[in-house]
Amino acid sequence: MREGDPRCVPMHICFLCNEYPPSQHGGVGSFVQTLGRELVARGHRITVVGFSPAESGRVENDQGVRVFRLAHSPVPNTGLVVNGSRLRRALMQLHREQPIDVLEGPELSLALLPRSFPPAKVIRMNGGHHFFAVTLGGRPQLWRSWLELRSFKRADYLCAVSRFVADTTRKLLGLDGRPIEILPNPVDLALFSPGPEVPEESGLVLFVGTVCEKKGIRQLIQAMPKIVAAVPEAHLWVVGRDWRDPATRHCFTDQLRQLIPATMRERIIFKGPIPHSLLPDVIAKASVCVYPSHMEALPIAWLEGLAMGKAVVASSAGPGPELVEEGVSGLLCDPHDPLAIAEKVIQLLREPMLRRQLGGRAREQVVRQFSVDVLAGRNEAFYQHCLQHHQGR
Repeated sequence: MREGDPRCVPMHICFLCNEYPPSQHGGVGSFVQTLGRELVARGHRITVVGFSPAESGRVENDQGVRVFRLAHSPVPNTGLVVNGSRLRRALMQLHREQPIDVLEGPELSLALLPRSFPPAKVIRMNGGHHFFAVTLGGRPQLWRSWLELRSFKRADYLCAVSRFVADTTRKLLGLDGRPIEILPNPVDLALFSPGPEVPEESGLVLFVGTVCEKKGIRQLIQAMPKIVAAVPEAHLWVVGRDWRDPATRHCFTDQLRQLIPATMRERIIFKGPIPHSLLPDVIAKASVCVYPSHMEALPIAWLEGLAMGKAVVASSAGPGPELVEEGVSGLLCDPHDPLAIAEKVIQLLREPMLRRQLGGRAREQVVRQFSVDVLAGRNEAFYQHCLQHHQGR
C-alpha cells in the first residue's frame, strides 16, 4: 500500500512505552509522542501503555493520545512477575473495550506477553540489549538476552529506525529470512524550524542528549581546551538528563566535572534536562551542534538539530552516514578522538558561510526524508499491511 493511500482504514494502535513525555524520556518517548499525535490527526485511535514510577495509575489525554501509566511493583525482585501480570491485564482490558489492531513496542517489550494475544505484534528496533552491548564492545547479559530473544519470537512483524540497526540486529539475533521494514524516526518540522526570532550566540557549541559515556560527551569536554584555544569565544552547553552508574549510583555529570580544567569551568555549562517544547529556542542559539555518540540507532536529537538548519558535527559510527552526508549536510568525526572532534568544531566556528551552507542542506534533507508528515504515511501503510496480513493468517 502506498503512503497516504486513502484506502487506509482507521486502526487502534497501541504503543508500549515507559517514557512517554512529560515523564523523564529520551528519543523513544519523543518518537511515540510525535508519531502518535500525527496518527490521531489522521483518524486513528492511539493508546500508550507503560510503567511510570513517579506518576503511576494516571490516565492522560495528550492531544488525543490516551496514555495509561501503570505502577511498578513495590516489592524488590518481583518486577518481572508483577509488572508482567499488570501489563497483560491492562492490555486485555483495553482490547475488550476496543480491539487493538496493532501492538508495537521496542526490542524487549513483548517478552512477557502470551503468543495468543490477538493483535498484530510489532517490534520497532531502536537499539536493543544485544545491539548496544556488542557494538559498544561488551557482552550481552544472559538474562536480558533470553528476554530479548523471547520477545522477538512473539513478534509477528519487525521494523527498524535505521538500516544499520536492522542489519546489525539481524546478524546478532539470527533473524535471516524475516523481513524488516526501515522506518526512520520522524521529526516535527512545525516545532523544529529555523527562524529569526532567537539570535545565534557566537561561539556556542551545543550538546543535546543523555549525559552518559556512550553519547561521547566525555570526549567533547576533552576537546574543549583545543577548541577554545583556536576560537576564544567558544563555550559549551550540555543539555540533557544525567545518568547514574547502576553499580555505583554515581552521577556521570559529577565524574565529568572532575575532568574539566579550572580554566574551562566557566566555558562548560551543564543545563540539565529541558522540556521538549523549549528545545527549539535552545538549539536556535547554537553556532554548532555536536553529537559524538559512540553508537546510536537513529538519534532524534541529531534530527532536531538538522531540522533547525544548524551546522552539525556528528559521529561517523553506526548509522551516522544515514543521517549526515559528510561535507554536504554536516560533518562526521571519530567519536573516540577528542582531537578529531575539536578539528571539525573549529572548522565550523571559523567558517560562518560553511555553517550556513551545511545548515541549509541539512534542513532540506530532513524535510525530504524525516518529516513527520512523510513518515506518518509510511508508518500508516506499514501498520495497514501488518493488520491485513495478520487477519488473513
